[in-house]
Amino acid sequence: MKIKRALTVQNIYDKIYKLFEFTGKWFDAFGCPETVGVWFIWGNSGNGKTSFILQLILCLSKFDNILLNSREEGSSYTLRKSFEEFNMHDASGKLKIVNDNTEQLIERLKQKNSSRIIIIDSFQYMQMSYKDYLNFKELFPNKLLIFISHADGKNPSGRSAKSVMYDASLKIWIEGFKATSKGRFIGPIGEYVIWDKPAEIYG
Repeated sequence: MKIKRALTVQNIYDKIYKLFEFTGKWFDAFGCPETVGVWFIWGNSGNGKTSFILQLILCLSKFDNILLNSREEGSSYTLRKSFEEFNMHDASGKLKIVNDNTEQLIERLKQKNSSRIIIIDSFQYMQMSYKDYLNFKELFPNKLLIFISHADGKNPSGRSAKSVMYDASLKIWIEGFKATSKGRFIGPIGEYVIWDKPAEIYG
């Protein structure tokens, strides 16, 4: 087995990183995270998770193409209603929606010019083990993989999901219509208000 060359401190300093140049409330919450890697978003039902995802899609669509793997809602009427509420036409040229299992998604992402930002909703519906996740991540080191997860209390639901959360570079916890950065990218505030009034009521 060929051993990879060890990096020096200077190698790290010389490396050029591609970052999302976030501004405004996105920068305040998350700074400027890398454009590749793994993000993990989790929260309980009724706390604004879907609303945050759609706002995130609108933000990220300004930077690159996005593939939403909608395993949980598919192309249901509830998804359409959410799209209408947030005027997702603004991302129509950059966003594609599919309902793939893991094998289908891998084949799709191997295609030339496939989307560089992948949102998977949800991790539980993909039925991935942690080993499946690691294999999937290693196949696409030059993409951004964003996993949406159910929650069990304040933790991701299931052992595998919890392991993915620990591995992710950006961890975002949704509670009370606020998205809080728990990962390695935290802006000056570290919190994104999804809806002002419900967040105020929640406290």
